Order: sequence, then structure tokens, then C-alpha cells
Amino acid sequence: MEAVRGKGSLLPAWEVSYGGVPAVTFSDLVKIYTSDYAAKAAVDFLADQAVGAGFYTTGDPNYYGGRAKEIVDEFNEAVNLDDLLQIGAREVVAYGNSFWEKIKPGMLTQLKILPIISIEKVLRDDYGELTGYKQTRTYGGKTLNPESIIHFCWNPVAGETFGTGILRVLCENLTCDGETRKSLIEAKAKIEKMMPEIFEKYCGPDELWIFEGIGDDKLAEYQRVIKAKPKAGARFVYNRPADIKTVQIDPRTRFDGYVEHLINQFYLGLQTPLPKLFTTPGFTEASARAAIEIAERKVLALQRFIKRAVEKEIFEPIILQEGLDVKKADVRLNWGSPEMPEVLVVDMLKAAELGFIRREELRKMLIKSGWELWEPEPVEVKPETALSQKGI
Repeated sequence: MEAVRGKGSLLPAWEVSYGGVPAVTFSDLVKIYTSDYAAKAAVDFLADQAVGAGFYTTGDPNYYGGRAKEIVDEFNEAVNLDDLLQIGAREVVAYGNSFWEKIKPGMLTQLKILPIISIEKVLRDDYGELTGYKQTRTYGGKTLNPESIIHFCWNPVAGETFGTGILRVLCENLTCDGETRKSLIEAKAKIEKMMPEIFEKYCGPDELWIFEGIGDDKLAEYQRVIKAKPKAGARFVYNRPADIKTVQIDPRTRFDGYVEHLINQFYLGLQTPLPKLFTTPGFTEASARAAIEIAERKVLALQRFIKRAVEKEIFEPIILQEGLDVKKADVRLNWGSPEMPEVLVVDMLKAAELGFIRREELRKMLIKSGWELWEPEPVEVKPETALSQKGI
């Protein structure tokens, strides 16, 4: 049966011939993550909130005795899916993309995460169908089969091939009336670069020492003494008239509001209240709680995205290759730890009374619950065992 295709163009002509490339190179985004303290903290915070608590799976226990869930759990343990999700979540939050390679596309037995900087472009046909993932020359320049790649693509903008992470907006320039505004990361980096230079200049200011009416020989002697002063801020006293000019910053110059605006915009781009909670004086508990609640919505959306991708791209192929029905198996990924029912002592005693658990099992359960049972459980000795111990 021929696939039904739409009439509208999904890709610009140049992308069909050349391939889709990220709006901001992954190398630049990785540099921001590893170099900017606030950016790294924001990415780690959102990723840890999403997947840091771990996960567990559920499935229909009545379908083949829960065998589908067991198969999925065995695969998760074999590939260490928990660690893969920790890495993948950070890449999705920061870069909007994460590329996982299936070692055997026809039989899903192993997974590995490709370096984010190894992907150069994504190739698609006129209808937007994937035809390959092109790697950079540094990584061999190979074109990978799309069937072998799981692409976690978070928030693609305007039909772009690649997703959008929280670090992208920090790198984008904005052109208005023919003039281009610096990106937030450039402006912030430039200010941070100038701060120690300003500190050095005005905490140990440049000075001009003027001695009127002295000869060149004496001037050279004074110059040697002044240049040899032990530290910034040292002062000398001479018995000749001297005039010292010190470079001072104009007290009317106020940059506080500009810097605060820039930093606030930077934090808004990171989409997490973490930097503000740690750096803003007087941040009340109520304000902190409201900020965290807003961030939780972002975390829930991220969890939902990763959950659906894992279930569709990993769990379903594993179940299908075992010849089982995906819908009937109903294997799901759940975040956090499974809720364990609270077992009361009265329930333990009732279970022992009805014969559901043995006496020694009851004792172990009570000890685990905090009971101190001093007397050891008597060991029942069978008659034939006792005779054998006497040598009969």
C-alpha cells in the first residue's frame, strides 16, 4: 500500500540537498556547559529533578505471567539504562538532542550514547523522512542508518531537524534595524572578563608622580624608587615639592541596573530558579516555593517526553522481538520508587494465624519492624536425628 503524503513542503530546498544542521554548534553548547557555572547548575538541576530519583517498570502480570516485564528489566540491567538516562537527560536539557545507537538494529541487545559533538547533520528527503545521520570528519564522517539511531529530539522549532535545549537562546544573536545584538553568553562573558581588570585598576590605581624643578638624573633616581615599590597602594615621602595624580572612577557612573538586567535575562533563559535561590538576598520561603513549583512543570514535561521515547524506542522492540504483544504486555516506565504498602503488626499476626507465613518468617518480619526478640527460635529435632547424634 502506497504511503499517503501531504502536498506541503516540510523542508527548504537547501536542507534537502545539504542536510539539516544545528542552529548553534554542539561544540559551542558543550563549551558553555563546561565553562559557565550558572548554565551547568541549571542543566544539572533540571536533569536531576527529572531522572535523578531513578525509575521502575510495571506490566500486566496476567499476560504470560509477567514475562514481558521481566524481559524489559533484564535488558535495562544489561545496558545500565539508569546511567544512560542520567547522561541523556542532561543532553536533552542542555542541547535539545541526544543520540543513542542500537548496536544491532534488527535485534536490540545493546545501546550506547554517541558523543553529541560527533553529529554534524541530519539527512532527510523531500517529504521529511530521515535518510541518515552524518558524523563529523573527526569521528570518521560516516553516514549512520536512521534505523540504528534513537534520536531524542526535544522542542524542535519551526520544523527544524534538531531539538532546542535551554542553552541555545543564550547563544543566539538578535538583529534589529540592521544592528546585531550580542548574545547573552557573549555579553555576560565580557562583563565577567572586565570585572577583575577593573578591580586591579582601581584597587591599585595608576598614578602620575610630578616633581617640579628637578634634573633628569634625579628624576631617573626617583623613577627607580617608585617602580620598585613593594605593593600597590604603597606611599613615599620626599622633601621636595611633588604632585601625585591618581586615576579615579567617576562615582556618578552606575552600572548596577544594567548588569542586574543582563543577569536576570540570562537566568530566565536557563528556565530554572536555582541561581536566584542561591544568589538573591532576602528570597523568602514562599517565593522559593513558588519558583520551584514553576520549575516542576518543566520537569514534568521533560519526564513525559523521555518516558514516551523510552517506551516506544526501547521497550516495544524488546517485547516484539520476543514474539509478545506490546499492548497486552503494557510495560511502562515510571519515575521514582514503587510505593510499598504499609504492613501493620496486626496484619503479620493475622497472616501467621491463617498459615500464610511460617513462625520463623513472622519472627524475622517483627525484628525487621524494630521488635527485639531476645530468645532464639527453638530448633525442632526429629527423633531419627536425635538417635543418630547418640551413636545409635
